[in-house]
Amino acid sequence: MDIQELKNKAKEALKTASNLEELQSAYKAYLGKKGEVTLILRSLAELKPALRKTKGKEANELRDFFKDAFKQRSKELRRLQSQKQKNRERIDVTAPGKRLQEGHLHPLTQVQRKAQEIFQAMGFVVVQGPEIETEWYNFDALNIPADHPARDMWNTFWLKQPENSKFEIRNSKFLLRTHTSPVQARYMETHQPPLRIVVPGRVFRYEAIDAHHLFNFYQLEGLMVGKNISVGNFKAVIQEFYRQFFEKPVSIRLRPSYFPFTEPSFEIDMRFGKSDWLEMMGAGMVHPNVFKTAGYIPRQWTGFAFGMGLDRLCMMKYKIPDIRLLYSGDLKFLQQF
Repeated sequence: MDIQELKNKAKEALKTASNLEELQSAYKAYLGKKGEVTLILRSLAELKPALRKTKGKEANELRDFFKDAFKQRSKELRRLQSQKQKNRERIDVTAPGKRLQEGHLHPLTQVQRKAQEIFQAMGFVVVQGPEIETEWYNFDALNIPADHPARDMWNTFWLKQPENSKFEIRNSKFLLRTHTSPVQARYMETHQPPLRIVVPGRVFRYEAIDAHHLFNFYQLEGLMVGKNISVGNFKAVIQEFYRQFFEKPVSIRLRPSYFPFTEPSFEIDMRFGKSDWLEMMGAGMVHPNVFKTAGYIPRQWTGFAFGMGLDRLCMMKYKIPDIRLLYSGDLKFLQQF
């Protein structure tokens, strides 16, 4: 092929290359190992000296031209590519923004905070306690000694005593707390009445799992101690709590029951209007033995204690049929609340 014709052809190839990939292909077609210009340069050895000198000069000039033209076109394509990239990444501040998906609180957290707010408005203080407890606070301090048959009411997760433990408070046998009542015993040891507290938190019981039971769930414990505190005070507090929590009128009734740490003890039922009664919680007047253990003089103080399941409140408020859904981590379920 004529050198000039090849040069024109190379110019056109460079000109029509619309991106760096096409430009690289054109370079390979002319200056690659088997490129047209490369083949010409290799064929010079077969020419006569006089013709070799002339053709060699023209071929070298074509090679240098092609290299320079390639570099120039490469810079131009890179600039165009960079400009396109900037245009794609350019932010139009006048365009409407995309709404970010907001997170929200777990329904159990919402219920716990709502319950705390209601009780705080009635003068109760929110108190926390450890989830790993000693046998003393979980049972003995609550009038449930080791030989008491009421211990069978709680299916307990006992923990192995760590070696060289320095934790020696009356009874050092460890367990996962079966209720939040140990916090009442701890609080009364260090605070003098009158007092009002609520204790939210996780509790653990070795139970079979089904739609209404788990081995890990949440409770809200309450305690009020003062002069002449009566069952009437308790009923008024709990009825007002349910009214505010469910945001509609409620009726409650007390049924005789038994708990080692209260005397008398009762179960609380609730209903809306004329609907069926629903069992809601256990409660009672604090047992004198619990006051004695805490260092209170029973004849000077009276008080009530109660414990309710936050999971149950959550299921009732949001009409959730299965407690396991609350712990499933299913975002489609949780985003409904």
